[in-house]
Amino acid sequence: MGIKPLKPELYVSNYKKSLLFYSEILGFKIEYTRDNPKFAFLSYRGAHLMIQECDPSKEDEYVTGKLEYPFGRGINFQIETNNVQKLNDLLKKNNYPLRMELKDSWYKVKDVLHGSRQILVQDPDGYLLRFSQSIGKKSVT
Repeated sequence: MGIKPLKPELYVSNYKKSLLFYSEILGFKIEYTRDNPKFAFLSYRGAHLMIQECDPSKEDEYVTGKLEYPFGRGINFQIETNNVQKLNDLLKKNNYPLRMELKDSWYKVKDVLHGSRQILVQDPDGYLLRFSQSIGKKSVT
């Protein structure tokens, strides 16, 4: 598994629904779970993510404000994949609407354009996930 220096933990309103979305539809591996509180440590191609069911009746030092849909406003999690088309097809097959359809984008870094094929999807609580696949590099002329 290997420990990564950044491991986002997302509070979710329905643990079972979120766990099915991440593991069954997107293909995240369940590394381990805990029951109290409901928690899962997930991995996908070297990326790590944690989900935990929130309990709005309890104070939590990690929650900075009221959790209202969509959770995670102002952030998107870019997750590298080697087959964004497959994820696109799985999401559509499971009737998950895409926030952004499959799209190729080019980002300039110094004198090189880096290509990325990507989709955006919101998880059941509204967290924005950007799955990205490299499509090569081009010199800027």
